[in-house]
Amino acid sequence: MHIVNFSETPSIISQYMAELRNIDTQKDRARFRENIKRISVCMAYEISKQLAYKKADVQTPLAVSASHVLAEQPIIALVLRAGLAMHSGFVEVFDGADHCFISAYRDEGSVDEIKAHIEYLASPNLEGRTVILIDPMLATGSSLIGGYAALLKRGTPKKLHVACVVAAPEGIAELQNKIPEIDTLWLGAIDAHLNKHAYIVPGLGDAGDLAYGSKM
Repeated sequence: MHIVNFSETPSIISQYMAELRNIDTQKDRARFRENIKRISVCMAYEISKQLAYKKADVQTPLAVSASHVLAEQPIIALVLRAGLAMHSGFVEVFDGADHCFISAYRDEGSVDEIKAHIEYLASPNLEGRTVILIDPMLATGSSLIGGYAALLKRGTPKKLHVACVVAAPEGIAELQNKIPEIDTLWLGAIDAHLNKHAYIVPGLGDAGDLAYGSKM
């Protein structure tokens, strides 16, 4: 599994990440969602360089232009609900993509007690396709691991990219162990560790709550 950590080289993503983490900027829910979307657009552009293209002749008003277009559209798979903000960014880049929606939630407790539950899956046939699995927070990895297991019921992808805004080393290790099929793991930042409640430190809080409001 190849890991791309965008925080290793300062870029405009660094600015968006700083605003995401700032407790004062987080009070603006729309700004929070927009920053996740912006990071996702940047990630999607970089992922696009890894996809297959084919030559195509395009007729302009004056002549024929030799171009390259996607050989096939990827499938964007997102973990609800926090993944919705990322999804909007990926859709802006891959506007012809197919989509898969996974509803997952995790039990609260210590790191060793965390378990993800998958309640809903809406997906096209994944057999032989390129899948981009997105989830803003990679903490224990349970949601992504459970989500990917559910995806396999719809076929085996030929390539799998996973994109997260913030990741903990523990979650990265779990993905390496449980989903060796991942070609590339794309991360906005790798943080220090998980605390005893399985929250990422320093992290940024609950991405779903900050983007869409608290839940019961």
